[in-house]
Amino acid sequence: MEGNTNQLLIQAQTAYDAADWSSLIQYLQQLILVDDKQNSEYLLELALPILEMGDFQQRWEITKVLLRLGTIAIAPLIEILEDEDAEEELRWYAARTLGEFQHPDAIAPLVELLKKSEDEELKAIAATALGQMGSLAISELSELLKQDDTRLLAVRSLAYIRTPETITPLLSVVQDAEVAVRANALEALSSFHDERVPPVLINALDDVVATIRRIAVLGLSFRPDLNAELDLVTKLQPKLYDFNIDVCSATAVALSRLGGDEATQHLFSVLMSPHTPITLQLEIIRALVWVGTLSGLEYLQQVLKQTKSETLWQEIVTVLGRVEKPQLITQATEILLELLNSHHPAIEISNIKSAIALSLGQLGNQQAIPSLTALVKDSNQQVKLHAIAALKKLSSKYSLDLI
Repeated sequence: MEGNTNQLLIQAQTAYDAADWSSLIQYLQQLILVDDKQNSEYLLELALPILEMGDFQQRWEITKVLLRLGTIAIAPLIEILEDEDAEEELRWYAARTLGEFQHPDAIAPLVELLKKSEDEELKAIAATALGQMGSLAISELSELLKQDDTRLLAVRSLAYIRTPETITPLLSVVQDAEVAVRANALEALSSFHDERVPPVLINALDDVVATIRRIAVLGLSFRPDLNAELDLVTKLQPKLYDFNIDVCSATAVALSRLGGDEATQHLFSVLMSPHTPITLQLEIIRALVWVGTLSGLEYLQQVLKQTKSETLWQEIVTVLGRVEKPQLITQATEILLELLNSHHPAIEISNIKSAIALSLGQLGNQQAIPSLTALVKDSNQQVKLHAIAALKKLSSKYSLDLI
């Protein structure tokens, strides 16, 4: 083993002298497996020039070697990080690698870089590196929240950590004047099931900035367990009428997650309003299926009968094919079959008829076989092909010879 190590050391030195970085990386990778850290300082001396002078891939590979060498690599990496004359990409690698070490010694220089650097990309890398260090960095980052020039980067780092210890510092900036600070803090807090968070999100529903309102809506949508206690459906329902369409769409999604007949009733009311934009109507149609209730499907059936919009017909027919709950598949199938066998004007449109066939195939209910068999004789080739494809899903006896 010792002879093998010595041979590798000689080969590594030769590659170093020739500036053959690719070969040197290979020798170093072998040496860290067999050397048992006896020559760590020497290997570090061989590795650092690759970080300084190698190409992108070589630098990427050597950072893995530095991590394997252990904490002896921290000091020279900090030196690179603090060298304002060093190449930007080199400092980027130093910051990234220091974050990987997750060592207390790396916190202060990364925090200092956040405070002093004017390079936004480098500061972002330092913030990510601190985020990787988890609880170790929380106290330092909490201090940075107190300063205007570092608050946003500190919030982003705390958001990356995502441990309960970050809740308190994040709560301290949920009403910050800077929108990005509020947004990052609220988004991070939304991932915690902590009693302090829902009241903050409810308060943010009335924020003057639409981005914040949307984050609050979606954050509350992940707490169906609090629906009854906090009456979330009632609190969210007004956001279906928000001035911002993205907030309205997020609310439709949120109500589908919270579920219940009250939520579906609110969704239906907005869907049928003549003032509702088509994009929101489409989002609500999808939400009425996602909510996973019989009432949601019944409302969609009503829309089919009451609207004259081909776009809405097409979307309803399509989403009915995505019903997954076994207890709702029969109802979805019956709605599609009733439409198919009626004198509804939608049946005169081949694209909608094709979509019905496709959805019936996806639902997999044998009840659809007679109607699909009739569609095989349709004069439109697209309808015919979709009917055959659906039948093949439902019964093995149908094949392409039906064309």
